[in-house]
This record gives sequence, structure tokens and C-alpha cells, in this order.
Amino acid sequence: MKKKQKVVEEPEQINPLGLACDDDKKEEEENEPLIKAKRLKPEEEEEVVYHPVKLSRNDLYRPPTAEELNQLKEAETLFHCSLLKMQMDELLKEVVLGERRNQQISSFIQTVTNLLQNVPTSPKVEVNDLSWLSGAVKVPFLLMPKTTKGKFHMATPASIDLIGSYPLGTCIKPNIKVDLAVTMPAEILQPKDFLNQRYPRKRALYLAGLAQHLTSSPEIGTMRFSSLHGNRLRPVLLLTPPGKDSSRFTVCVHVCPPPGFFKPSRFHPDRNNVRTEWYTGLQTPESSEPPTPHYNSSVLGDLLPRAHLQFLSAVGAQCSAFSDGVALLKVWLRQRELNQGTGCFNGFLASMLMAYLLVTHRISNTMTAYQLLRNSLNFLASTDLTVNGISLAKDPDSTAPSLVDFHSAFQVVFVDPSGHLNMCAEMTACTYKQLQHEASLSLQFWDNPTVDGFQCLLMTPKTIIRTSDHVFQLCDLVKLQTSCKKQNLMSELMDRSGNYIQTALRFILSLLQQGLGQRIHLLTHSLSPDTEWSVESEAPKYKAHPPLSFGLLLRPELAASVLERGPPADNPKAAEFRQLWGPRSELRRFQDGAITEAVLWDGNSMWQKRLVPEQIITHLLQLHADIPKSCVRYVGALVDDVIKTGCQVPSTGEEESLLVVQSYDDLSRKLWRLEELPLTVTALQGAHPALRYTQVFPPEPLKLDYSFFDREKTSRSLVPKEDKPCPHYVTPITVICHMEGSGKWPHDRLAIRHIRAAFHIQLAELLKKHHNYTCKPCPTHLDVWKDGLAFRIQVAYHREPQVLRESVNADGLLVVRDNEEAQALEMITIHKPLLTSTLHGLQQQHPSFGAVCRLAKRWLAAQLFSDDITEDTADLLVASLFLQPAPFTPPGSPQVGFLRFLLLLSCFDWRNNPLVVNFNSQLTAADYTEIKNDFMASRDSLPVMFIATPKDKKLSLWTRRAPSIQMLQRVMVVAAESLKVLEHQLMDGSQTQDVRVIMRPPLDAYDVLIHLNPKQVPLLSRAVDPPTVTFSRGVITDGTPQSGGALPVIDYNPVSLYLNELREAFGDLALFFCDPYGGTVISVLWKPKAFVPAPFKTSQMTARTAKVTGEEVKTVPNVEAILEDFKVLGKGLVKSVEAKFEKWTF
Repeated sequence: MKKKQKVVEEPEQINPLGLACDDDKKEEEENEPLIKAKRLKPEEEEEVVYHPVKLSRNDLYRPPTAEELNQLKEAETLFHCSLLKMQMDELLKEVVLGERRNQQISSFIQTVTNLLQNVPTSPKVEVNDLSWLSGAVKVPFLLMPKTTKGKFHMATPASIDLIGSYPLGTCIKPNIKVDLAVTMPAEILQPKDFLNQRYPRKRALYLAGLAQHLTSSPEIGTMRFSSLHGNRLRPVLLLTPPGKDSSRFTVCVHVCPPPGFFKPSRFHPDRNNVRTEWYTGLQTPESSEPPTPHYNSSVLGDLLPRAHLQFLSAVGAQCSAFSDGVALLKVWLRQRELNQGTGCFNGFLASMLMAYLLVTHRISNTMTAYQLLRNSLNFLASTDLTVNGISLAKDPDSTAPSLVDFHSAFQVVFVDPSGHLNMCAEMTACTYKQLQHEASLSLQFWDNPTVDGFQCLLMTPKTIIRTSDHVFQLCDLVKLQTSCKKQNLMSELMDRSGNYIQTALRFILSLLQQGLGQRIHLLTHSLSPDTEWSVESEAPKYKAHPPLSFGLLLRPELAASVLERGPPADNPKAAEFRQLWGPRSELRRFQDGAITEAVLWDGNSMWQKRLVPEQIITHLLQLHADIPKSCVRYVGALVDDVIKTGCQVPSTGEEESLLVVQSYDDLSRKLWRLEELPLTVTALQGAHPALRYTQVFPPEPLKLDYSFFDREKTSRSLVPKEDKPCPHYVTPITVICHMEGSGKWPHDRLAIRHIRAAFHIQLAELLKKHHNYTCKPCPTHLDVWKDGLAFRIQVAYHREPQVLRESVNADGLLVVRDNEEAQALEMITIHKPLLTSTLHGLQQQHPSFGAVCRLAKRWLAAQLFSDDITEDTADLLVASLFLQPAPFTPPGSPQVGFLRFLLLLSCFDWRNNPLVVNFNSQLTAADYTEIKNDFMASRDSLPVMFIATPKDKKLSLWTRRAPSIQMLQRVMVVAAESLKVLEHQLMDGSQTQDVRVIMRPPLDAYDVLIHLNPKQVPLLSRAVDPPTVTFSRGVITDGTPQSGGALPVIDYNPVSLYLNELREAFGDLALFFCDPYGGTVISVLWKPKAFVPAPFKTSQMTARTAKVTGEEVKTVPNVEAILEDFKVLGKGLVKSVEAKFEKWTF
């Protein structure tokens, strides 16, 4: 039997790791054990013929092997599901090098080796004499001081060996680096070359000589110098093959001394190998020479690479999954930006860590790659190498330093098998704490069945700007030289061969850790990149170093405190406190009678308080490191500007929201106490974003200027004057008032409405009588003017939605049928109040939640998406960032929360996954499975954006009507671009700083632009770019708001009313978009289907014109008349209508 099947080409898969897998895909295809298909001629129909594989009966029913049983058991016990195991296996296939790539590398290595074995010998010269070197190649070394003793000449390498990850089998994509160790001949070196940078300089000269020799070869592509993990004492030569393979991999040439040339004991952390007199010119007794541990470890590191490779090869040979385990750990480190730069936890350390765990029997040789990764992270999370270092040395010789010796010289200690080298010599304590934190965080969500562990663990990049709550940069790093002098760090500077950045960094980190104290969970810093430069250029100076970035992970409950309380005045620690804070420290008496040292920071609003860490950082750096404020670029709250209001006390809405909530609470208490109602109030629930702290611009208490308004004759309410600008927009704050149940409630929908209207009238009379509030009852609601705020009370009867669903058919039978009216009523009276109270609780747990919502909704409104992603939907999206933040921690600042909101919008797979917002952890793992299964079973009938909550598992009530698939795709594209632009703005200080650029929508794509008269746009001052000219809106700014007096017009916004009219009249022809917060342009997009000629019908001639073609009469939209109607409908509001005819494609 033969089966015919059509050939279908699968689209190229997007790879989040950015892994280069083009060639290796070809290899995989070549190596696939599939039966070859016969491909037919192009002119024939493309089809593939599959021949069935014939298996004997014994093969068909053969019992599983021991290996297969182990795999099945592993998938069942170790993983949430077999999917995670398959994902890990697929990832390893993607990152491990294929056969074709290995052949390319081997061929190029052979070429380089052959070239290097023919290096010519040059005559001996002084080390300082560079005349033998052609001008085309420079020495990759900063000569500070300029001269040192010794002779040098070029000679053929003693040996050339592969070292590092490639021969070990742990080299992974995408950045493939193959390390090649070139051993200098012993005659070039002298026994005392370990002193005063003699060996490092000869090493650099030899490397320059190799580069000069290779320059003339056409078999070498590009050549560049770099430094090994940012260490300028250890330059390396980077080679790439010529032609199209130049970007595929890099060969990194290291220069090493002959094995055993220097005694390891000479590089003890307590010994000095850089003399003060040589470095500074100042004579110092030999007994008082400071130790040079970092210089010593740099030289010692060149002696041991071959020994390290032999050790790792021996350990790896005993564990079949060793290379795969290291590969997974490298991917994990790469996604967290911990694998490159000065003091990083590189792939070599990852291999050594896994080897340590195998040697000490913390993990077994039979474990899988998955188990190796998990146990490695568990070890990192639970072991603090800054306090208790570890050593791979089984029997170190008597001259080897002890762990105590290493701890006294280095912040992090991990000793190699020789017992002499600390492999973490360059790592700061902060970097290791970050590593620990990330490992601990990964383990937290690893076993959580409600989290996609694979995606969070290995596929999500964690950049410093997305991970840290606040970020700041130190620019103009040459100022750190002054810091080193002020803190008398000259010995450390000598040890680091003049690298004042790394010298000052440790002091700055310690200072900031001390000053920020309990305000932060974690202080991180960017790892200085491995600088690359052309072989024809001088080694870049330290002042060319890019800005240093620092990240703060805040404790929200303590970070915004304006008071730093110190010890009592008579306490010995008071002097330390005064020394740390300088003139900012002063004695203060507190309410409990204590007199203590204290520092008070500026901060009247929550926005200012969030920036207290900035005040601390700039003060300490200026005081102790002579780093002026101009050199500190703090980007913790730059994005907050777009929702900032107030001139004297800038605010991002927290204080205004609190005032609204307090006024609402007071109104609630007064409504509860009303006793003259026929039915008692059973519940009062807020149903407005301001009551959950998420209103973009919360309502502000107003004092009205009565001269600005006319009076309405019967009720004496205030109405706008025709010649005045549109008055200030008064937001109605919706409150749902539930009355108790009673058998006297009618079962007729009209009667229920009359009863509700009667309640509104009686509530108005009672509030006026007891509290003198100005009230205006309406059939649907009651408006109450209190404290300069307008509350809109709606009485609700819990059975009314059910009554709306009931109807009697022609046979007199009661029929219950769902309808939009009942759904809308349920949404207003049940679902919105519940969501408001739930999100109010979330705000109490996470102080930055409301501000993140306000930023997110401001962006959606500015980009004209607020009708598609509604306020409630946006609040739910932001809530998910706080309730399920993996792989991050919950956002601790509005800015980082907003960045993650854009990331969620742009990257979430809405087609295949529901977004589950698990309020109060009510949903179990079984619930998640049920939601996912129901979602997949009914995918085609469900909303495009599906959001599930504990009270709404199957319907996604909030996104039922919007967005459409086209609008969601548009939102995702704009979010991705906004994220890219914003992150670049925040991290690149050389750019013009204008974060509002992401709030300005591109208007080129629209067909018609309706320009509005700014005078009639009530929220004009809230625009992204507010105009310089402002209009009086009938509000007294300095007055105290009152509850009595005349009632203004509530919820009067000409722009939204005009938009509603346009959609009602022309919604079948076009889409209308506008920024509700001060937008002065309404953008119109024609619907292509509306312009398809339709058969002539007299009943369907609205806004259409007839076109006669022969005997056929068709109708098409009358565009000129429609544009004229736009003007007529918006008379007084519309300034002009701009039609972009060139954009129209009908």
C-alpha cells in the first residue's frame, strides 16, 4: 500500500534565542533517518510517495528497553509533562554545534595552526623598543608606566593547542568562540618576568607579532584585538574565516608561557609582584609593599588552561550528560547577561561548577542534563561563595593559599584544582548575589505547574532595564580617578594596573550598599563588555569605557521612606552614621521621646518619594567619591512624566486617587446610615477606575467659577456659555448601591426601573436633608456633588438581569434567553464592582500597581487603542504582571512595570494560550489545566484576546467585543516597536531624551484626519504634548472644594459625544480613532468592504451615490458628502477635515 501526500513547506520558525541555525538545519535534514522520498518533475503535481516500513511481529510487540523505561519514568517524575522534556531536548539540538560547523571550524583551525607554525624569528631588542613592529599593527596593551626592564624577540611558538569549551564539547551557539593556546618559547621569557608587568607586556608584544605575521595571509578574514573577560592584562587576538563564513565563528588566540615556567607559589594573594617604586616613582621599603592579588591571578591564569582542560575532560568523560548540562547552564546565564564581561560567571566557571558538584558527589554521573541544571541552580541559590568559598583542590601543596587567604583578597572565592588560582578573582560580591538571586528565583517557578517553566527559565532575556526597578548610569568615568585618590585606593589601582574603573567600582558598590541598606533587595551592575578594537589601532583608554549601569531591586514598603533614622546621639555608632551622611545628618527629637541622628529627604508626593534612592545615591557619590550629580544619569522614573500633573507638587496620581477613595468611603458611611428608606442598603461598591487607583488622570476636587456659567432655569444648575471654551471635564465616579431583597419588588422590567428612579429621588432628598449635598436624580442614576467631586449612584436590584432574560412566548410559556441588555447590566452592577474591589486590594499589596496601569492606559490612549483595549482589559493585563511575574519579580516601580506591559503585549502567544489572571491564588493547577483544555477545544469561537479570571474561566467577558484580530496585531507591532525605542532611549544617554516619542502615533496610515478646535477639547491640558496656550475652564485653582452650591454639567465631553455620533452614523463605512486625553485629531480609516459597489436599493442609500454602468446600477459611498457631513455634525468643534486621497485604495 502506498500513501500519497502533498509537499507542504513549513514556515521558518522564529527563534527567541537568536540562534544561528541555518547550516545546521541542513545538517539535520541530511542526518534525519527518514526514507528518501521521490521528488517529481516541476511540471507535474508536487507530491511525495512514502513507502511503509515493514516490521516483524516480534518488533511490533517488543517490550521497551531499560533506556526507554528510564526515559518514560523521567518524563513522568521529573517534568511537569513530557512537553518540558521535549522542549529541553529541542533546545539542545538548536544550540549544540552540528557536523558541518565542526568541519568548518576544524579546517580553519588547521589553517591558522599552519600559519602560526611559520612565524619568523626576529633579533633581540629592548622590551620598550617597538621598531621591529610595522606601523600596521599596534601593541594591544596600555603602557602605564611607559617603560619596564627586559629583552624581547619573536620566535616560532613552542606549541599550539586547542583549549576551552570547543575540545570539551560544551561550545554552543550563537556566539561560537574557539580558544587556541599559543605557547611562547621559553627563551623569550626571563625567570623574573612575573615582576612589574614584564610578562604581560611580552605576552602582548608576542600577540602583536602573531597578528603582524597573519596580516598578509588571504586565508584569514578579519583580525581584531580584545581582552579576555575585560582583563586588559590578558589581550587576545580574534580571527574569523574569510568570505561568507566570517560571522559564523571566531577563533580566539591566547598567548601562554611554557607550562611550569613560573612557580605558582610566587602568585600567592599576599605577595607583591608590582613594585611601588617602579609604578609610582615613590620609594617604599620592601616589607611594606602592598599585595597584588588581582595582578597575580591574571598571570597565574595563563599558566593553567591546559591543566584545566585535562581536569574537565576527565570529569566530563565520567558523566554522559555533562556537556548537555553545561550547555543548558550557559543558555541560562546568557539570558541573564551574566556570561560576558569583567567579573562574569562565564562558560568556563559553569563547567567548573558542574565538575565540582560531580567530584564532591553532590550530583550523580547518571543524572540527565535537566537534573544537572537543576542541581547546579540549587547549589548556587543555597551557597554563598562570598562567605564560604569552595575549592576543587583535593591535595594542594604546602605553598597553596588557604580559603581564608583567598577571602581576605577577593570578594568571591572558587579555587581551581591546582589550589593556587581563584577563578572568581574578578567577580564582585554584587554580581554573585545577583547570580544567587536569579538561581533562587528560577527554582521558585521551576516546579510551579501554572508557569511555563521552560519559557521563563531558558527563553526569556532578562536585561538590566527590564529586571531592575530603578536604573542609573555613571557617565564620564574619567572622574573615577578622583574617587580613587580621595579614598586613597592607590595600592588597589597599582594591583589593577591603572584600571581606575574596576578599582573604584568595588568602593562605589560597598558605599551604595551601605547607604541604601534595607531599601533594596539587590544592587546589580552591568559587566564591562569585552572591548574589541582593530589590530591597527591603539588599545582603547579607560576613559573610552561605556557608562557603567547599576540596577536596584527595591523593597516597595521601605524604598520610598523619606526618613533615615540613625542611632541615638550617645551611641558609639552615631559617629559612623554622621561620617556616612555628612552634613545631611542632624539630631532630631521624635514623638516617642528619643533623640537620634536622622537624615530627612525631600518628598511631598509619592512620585517624589519614589526618587528618594536617587537623592541618596547622588549625595553619597558627591560626598565620598567626588562624582558630581551631572555624571549620574538616573532613569528610574523618566517615563512617569507622561502622567505627571501639578506644578508646585508634581504627582503621578496617587494623592488624587487617595482623595477620591477617602471621599467615597465617607459617602458610603453616610449612605449606610440613612434610616428613612423603605429598603435598607445591603452593599455599596465602587465601579470606577479611580476607586482602584488606575484612572489615568484621577478626578481632582474642583471649586467652580460661577461667572463662567449660565444658570438652567428650573434646577438652577450650571450650563456652559456659548462664547466660552468648553468647561472643565467633571468625571462621574460610579457607585453601585444594592438594596435588600423583598417580595414586593416587581417582576416587570419597566416597573423595576420606576422603583429604581423612586429610590434615586428619595436618596437625593435624604442626602440634601441630612448632609446638604447638591443632588440631581435621574431615572438611571443619582448625581451627588460632594467635596468638589461628582459621584454617580446607581441603585441595583440583584434579580433585574434575570428579569431581562425572561420573556413570554406566543404559547404563554416563560422563555429564558440571554441578551445584550442583561449582559450589559450584569457587567455594570456585578462584574465591574467585583473587579474594582479586587484591584483595590492588589494596589494595597503592590504600591506601584496603579501607576503602572495609568502609564499603560496612557500609552494605549495615545496610540489610539483605548477603544480596542478597554480600561478594564488593560487593568487585567497589568494585574497579570504582578500576580505572575516569572521570570521577574513583581514590578517595584511604574517604569519597569510599563516596560513589561509592552513586552507582554508584543510577545504573548494570544492565538494558542489564554492569559490567566489568578487573583488571590484562587485557581489551582487543575483549574489551569481545565481553562487551557476548554480554551483549546473552543478556540475558534472565543475572543482573539482571551483573559481568564477565577470568576470568569470560560468566556473572557472583558474582551468579548474587542479587540478584533487586525487591531490586536496592530497593537502587538506598535508595542514591540515602542519597547525597542523606549529601552534604547533609557539606556543610551547620548540620545536626545524624549520618552514621549512612544506616545506619538503615526497618522500617515489614516485616510482622513478631522482636526478639532482646541478651545472645545476639555482635556487639552492632558495631551501628550500640551499646548503652551491654555484656556480658562471655569475652575478656581486656589479655592477649597465644597459640597454644596450649584451642580455643574457632569460627564460633558464634546469630543466623545461627537465620536459617538460619527460611529453611529458612519460606523459601517469607517473606523474612528481619537486620544481621549486631549487629542485634537480624530483619525478615520475607511473599511475596504464598504467601498465595494453594491446593488441599488432605495432603503440603503444613506451616504451613498448611484453609478450607472450600461443597464446596471450600483451604489458606492458618497465620499464628498460624507466629509461634508463630518463638518456639519461637528460644527463649532471641527476646525478642518483633511482627506489624504493618495492613501485611499478602493
